[in-house]
Amino acid sequence: MEICGVILAGGQGTRAGGRDKALMRLGGCSLLARAVERLSPQVAALALNANGDPARFSAAGLPVIPDTVPGQPGPLAGILAGMDWAAGRGADAIVTVAVDTPFFPCDLVPRLHLATETAHAPIALATSHGRPHPTFGLWPVALREELRAALAQGTRRVRLWAEAHGAAMAEFPAGRIDPFFNINTPEDLAQAEALLQAVN
Repeated sequence: MEICGVILAGGQGTRAGGRDKALMRLGGCSLLARAVERLSPQVAALALNANGDPARFSAAGLPVIPDTVPGQPGPLAGILAGMDWAAGRGADAIVTVAVDTPFFPCDLVPRLHLATETAHAPIALATSHGRPHPTFGLWPVALREELRAALAQGTRRVRLWAEAHGAAMAEFPAGRIDPFFNINTPEDLAQAEALLQAVN
């Protein structure tokens, strides 16, 4: 199975004061650079889902794929954009990650893939402490037309759509840092800086 990676950065960063979270810096690196470093070794190819001027991400050297559904309806639109991009490459599936989650697991992709095979499910979602993290998932590109139709009908909840199509859960242990700690506010960024220093 060929799996491509898609970094989801299409949100508006409202709780971050409207800042572009992909370009926020943690430990001297942008959150986007950290996501690329963690995800690129795990996938066959990598793209960034983001809206607006793609030139602001040129330093990353990634294809930038915007939402194809108007109105910024949320992560499902980014997943669909990623599916369409990967289908054009002939890939079988994508794994998505949120750009504002800098400590996500370095074995995310193989463990999500294993979860789908073990459960004979088309989709897998990451969990920690028994709580799903729906933006961290494996999505077969074969479901993209069903997702497109669901978005057109107003579907917005990632987890509900995933579970309706058969989603396995891949549990990831939380050590000193919850691997799915995400940055929404300046306070979260300061906490992430402290966590980074604690493990270095």
